[in-house]
Amino acid sequence: MAKSLTGVVTSSLADKTIVVTVTSRETHPIYGKQYTVNRTYAAHDPKNDANKGDKVTIVECRPVSKTKSFVLEKIVERSKGSIELKSEVNEAVEDKIDLDHDKKDEEGA
Repeated sequence: MAKSLTGVVTSSLADKTIVVTVTSRETHPIYGKQYTVNRTYAAHDPKNDANKGDKVTIVECRPVSKTKSFVLEKIVERSKGSIELKSEVNEAVEDKIDLDHDKKDEEGA
């Protein structure tokens, strides 16, 4: 039985290749605390159907290239808009905070 994984497409820039991030919850063997693990897999997308943000199912196959051992099985859900990564959002928020702070300094001076 081939391994099947469900995740979100994080990159579809390369031709016939998508990068899928699969998030799972694991339990620490000693402490018993649960934590999330993000793993990325390169998958073969022969028709270039999947786009960034789509929820997809990939299935294990023979190696297609050095890094690709999965192939796109189906697109579960299309993305409804663009996705912003946390770092990009945090940088935008920090920029706004700095601008607000600078305006207050100019008004006070």
